[in-house]
Amino acid sequence: MSDYDYDLFVIGAGSGGVRAARFSANYGARVAIAEDMFMGGTCVNVGCIPKKLFVYAAHYHEDFADSAAYGWNAEAKGFDWRTLVENKDTEITRLNGIYERLLGNSGVEIVNGRATLVDAHTVAVNGKEYSAKTILVATGGWPVVPDIPGKEHIVTSTEAFYLDELPKRAIVVGGGYIAVEFAGIFNGIGVDTTLMYRGPLFMRGFDQDVRTHLAGEMAKKGIDVQFSTNIASIEKTDAGYVATCEDGSTVETDLIMYATGRAPKVTGLGLEALGVAMEDNGAIIVDDQFKTSVDSIYAIGDVIDRLQLTPVALAEGMAVAKTLFRDEPSTADYDHVATAVFSQPPVGTVGLTEEEARERHGDVAIFRSTFRALKHTLTGRDEQTMMKMIVDKKTDKVLGVHMVGADAGEILQGIAVALKAGATKAVFDSTIGIHPTSAEEFVTMREPVPEPVAEAAE
Repeated sequence: MSDYDYDLFVIGAGSGGVRAARFSANYGARVAIAEDMFMGGTCVNVGCIPKKLFVYAAHYHEDFADSAAYGWNAEAKGFDWRTLVENKDTEITRLNGIYERLLGNSGVEIVNGRATLVDAHTVAVNGKEYSAKTILVATGGWPVVPDIPGKEHIVTSTEAFYLDELPKRAIVVGGGYIAVEFAGIFNGIGVDTTLMYRGPLFMRGFDQDVRTHLAGEMAKKGIDVQFSTNIASIEKTDAGYVATCEDGSTVETDLIMYATGRAPKVTGLGLEALGVAMEDNGAIIVDDQFKTSVDSIYAIGDVIDRLQLTPVALAEGMAVAKTLFRDEPSTADYDHVATAVFSQPPVGTVGLTEEEARERHGDVAIFRSTFRALKHTLTGRDEQTMMKMIVDKKTDKVLGVHMVGADAGEILQGIAVALKAGATKAVFDSTIGIHPTSAEEFVTMREPVPEPVAEAAE
């Protein structure tokens, strides 16, 4: 019998922590998990799930308008914010219960409260200590905001899901996927929305064509997209707030939401005292099997700041369970991880960007298509879908696929399987398309775009 209370103690009941706990228990380990906020972590409560529900809500105004072209006499008579929030809360409560039952049915003991590390094998929660052979840190991340005058008036995505009332005007600050998603959400449900980003173009790290195309489509939908703009200070007024930008210009608004990054949630855990190595931003450093610099302490998910995606955290949690309790040293495969951004229109992407492909492989062929989807040939809506494929000329292997347009996430999931299997352009070309769909464009691209003209030497 072990000298420890548990074989594994997990700190954080988010997606990765729950997966590791459940499967470790299924493999015969004695497991406990501590959570001080909500079951399911960021994704279930203030991330993927409520955000996608809000995206659905935001798109209905276009659906109502477009239905007229198809013979429907439909009219949106108003939008009730409270109904959306309350129905979202009901669904989240249901999911919280599912997570709790999954843990309980697996034999995992749930400890409610904030856990801190006492030593390499001991965790304290609410004044009680628990010992474990292995401790897994899966505490996730938390939004960060800049230290500017008036920062107390800023809300983040966390608070945005629970606003008491819908603002008439909103500024969303940031250049990542959370910023563009919330700009689309607010705009879609009738808020006069401004998106500000300090850089020349948002969505850094995504393919350049995706970034440029999305910016144009968001502007078409009425979002005031302002690049190279940054807020210097915020002042509360009787009418709302005034944001003063670094160039001296001012913008009046009712809400200022920042989506300028998330930091690993490690403050107060006691990691430093135990000598757990961390990056400058607080991310816990781990090896391929997610072990930290302290042999008995592991970490997964957003707290290690690799790929901040729920399915990645699930894969990492599964790897830890197999490594520790099934004698199968495992890691997570970060190659060809597909992702979607639920902007409006949405983005789907897998594999290398054009910039990455040219750097790594040199001679590549680019296939790109921009078109109006069949649906909008009747509605007249000027929304353009963009699809792009990057191919290694030497091997014919497809290196990356990107899309901006309706159902991008759904379409790219299947494409990700093909890339994972090593599909070549010839395989795509020999695949018969499903007609009429937007997706068939990926198997009918025949002519690459012209090669960029090299600039003449001065």
